Order: sequence, then structure tokens, then C-alpha cells
Amino acid sequence: MITEQAPGKLYIAGEYAVLEQDCPAILVAVNQFIRVSITKSKSSTGSIHSKQYSQDSIHWVRRGAKMVIDNRDNPFEYILSAINLTERFCLEQHIKLRVYDLHVNSDLDSADGKKYGLGSSAAVTVATVKAILRFYNVPFSNELVYKLSAISHYSVQGNGSAGDIAASVYGGWIAYQTFDKKWLKRELTQKSLSEVVDEAWPGLKIQLLTPPEGMNLLIGWSQKPASTSRLVDETNANKAALNVEYKQFLQQSRKCVLRMIDGFEQCNIDLIKMQIRENRKLLQHFAQINQIAIEIPRLSKLINIAESFGGAAKTSGAGNGDCGIVITDEQTNVNELDQQWRKNNVLPLDLHVHQVKLMQ
Repeated sequence: MITEQAPGKLYIAGEYAVLEQDCPAILVAVNQFIRVSITKSKSSTGSIHSKQYSQDSIHWVRRGAKMVIDNRDNPFEYILSAINLTERFCLEQHIKLRVYDLHVNSDLDSADGKKYGLGSSAAVTVATVKAILRFYNVPFSNELVYKLSAISHYSVQGNGSAGDIAASVYGGWIAYQTFDKKWLKRELTQKSLSEVVDEAWPGLKIQLLTPPEGMNLLIGWSQKPASTSRLVDETNANKAALNVEYKQFLQQSRKCVLRMIDGFEQCNIDLIKMQIRENRKLLQHFAQINQIAIEIPRLSKLINIAESFGGAAKTSGAGNGDCGIVITDEQTNVNELDQQWRKNNVLPLDLHVHQVKLMQ
């Protein structure tokens, strides 16, 4: 049996703006995982099994008189996409395909099946790609896994930056800028998959960051799951109407995150905390002009409690639920902060930054 794993992720800063080129974000990989095991099938029939995913509900939208199923929250769509794309790559390497059984096991949801917002669709994509490559004895680098996973994930989701893919592949703290999606779409119609993953992707930047000594990350869960893909759909629909304000948001977010990266490079916790607070203000304004709820009351309570203990806090990811993050230093009374969160229905998550072994 071959088993590969991929960690979950959290956005630290740069949400929404990261969907556009040249707009960086900072993410972190956390020590909760999706594991994919693969074994050669004993018959002519293969299987894909997951205890966690068997109870997943289906979402749908109305388009005129039609009911259209939205498969973007269905993990099996990402697994199947990852299998199909990775096997296409293997076929280009003249590898004979076989039949196998896949078993998927996830830590990224709560005990009752609610999503924490740790990027489960990205993690299951990455773990599946790695498992398939390992099964066929294909040597792989982090870059190859990232590119195959990004194409697989994007083909299902249809939006997003693939920053969560990068965090699941590279681990630790990363600064990330997305690639030119129009370029990639064009290349995939004109070249083989092997050629495309071997190219430099315009705009793509993945930089490993080292956090300052004494800086800690706290994570609180609102206990309210959110749907990233649908929130991104809503804001994408408003881009043209909000042309000037949207461009201002992108410029300000870029400036904020670049300063935060400087904070990492200068080992300056105060600078990082200052930009966390600035990014929160930018996201609050972004939510206002788009008429969406990013910082719901439960997340505002999470943030305000953390700030009262000297932490710098904000929502993580698309918001409207899921998690909030807090940057603290050695002066923060973490135990008391945790107690105050629990009193206000915010669940502290015992998560830590996960480092991934570097593969060339």
C-alpha cells in the first residue's frame, strides 16, 4: 500500500486580491491532513472510498427553469479530476495504466462532519496527485505536484488562485502570487500536459517565509462553515461595476501584504501585526462595497477578544464563517484568550504550522 498526505491551510493575509495577478497573499500549512492510500485492485474493478465523504450533501442553483448541481463542494469531483489529469501525464510518459483502489481519510473536518475551512478540496487534490505518481513510480518534485494539482483543482472549481494548493504542497509559511489563468488555458489547448508543466508559468511566485522568533499563530473556529467558491462567484460578478474601487482594493492589498513580507524578512513581529490589522480594514471595506458578509458577528467577537489580549486578528480565507487567525507574541496570555473564546462560542483549534520536506 502507498500512502501520501497533504496538509490543510489557512490564509493569513491577501484574500480576494490574490485572485488577480501580481497581488500576493500569505498562507500557512497546518498539521491536519488528508491521506490518500492506493493499492492495486485484486479484480478488474477499482474503488474510491472515504468514510468522511460518504455523507456529503449536494448543492444546486436555479438557472432559469433548470436545477443545476454545483459539484464544487463535492470532494469526489476533485479526486476524479486529480486522477484523470495525473494519469494523462503518466500516459505521456508511456506508462501503462492499471486498476487500483483509493482510500481517503481526512482530519480537516470536525467530528460531526462540519468543515473547518482548512482547504480540504486542495489537500485531497494534492494527496491524490502524489499517490497516483508514486503508484506509477513517476519521480516528482513539489513544482510538478503543484502544477498538476492546480490544473486539476481549477478544472473543477473554475475560480480561485490555487494558493491553497501551494500551501498544501510546499508547507510552512509562504508568500504566494497566482499565475496567468488565460495563458494556462491557452497553453493547455495547444501543447501536451508534459510540456505545460515543464514551462515557467507567468506570474506564479511561491516564496518560503521564516516567521520571527517569538511569533505565534492562534486559530479560532467560528463553528459556522462557509463556501469559498460561491463567495468568489459573487465578488467576481461585481468586478466590472466596481472597477475603480476594485483596483484601489487590489493596490492597497498588494501594498499591505508586501509590507507584511518585509516584516518576516526583518523579523519584525510588530510590523506583521500592524499589517494584519490593516488587511482586516481592507477586507471590511471590500465586503461593504460588494454587499457580502465576510466578518460575521461570531468572527468579529473572535477578533475583538484576541485584540483585547494584544493579538492582531482577522478573518481567514473567504470569511462568512470558518476560521479567524491571530498573530501573537510572548506577551499574550493565550490561556485566558482561549477561555474567553470558548465563553463566546468560538472554538480554539489546536493546530500548528506544518513543514513539508523540500523536494526538488
